[in-house]
Amino acid sequence: MSLGLFYIGDRQRNLNNSFVLPSYLRTDAAIFYNQGGFRAAVNIRNLFDADYFETSQSQTRVFPGDPLTVVESISWEL
Repeated sequence: MSLGLFYIGDRQRNLNNSFVLPSYLRTDAAIFYNQGGFRAAVNIRNLFDADYFETSQSQTRVFPGDPLTVVESISWEL
């Protein structure tokens, strides 16, 4: 099991510093099982479904971060 906290502070998004993207804290987690050549995992991004802005191109073109995302995987190695 693992847990990751990602903190991004306020970011100035133009040359005269009049537009700021706010800070955010995103929590990711993973649960996995390994036995021999078998591996199963569940990866969770944005565990608490926080609303945040990933980046922007301008004040009118701001890109939100991904919502709660769960990815499951199973693999065998011979």
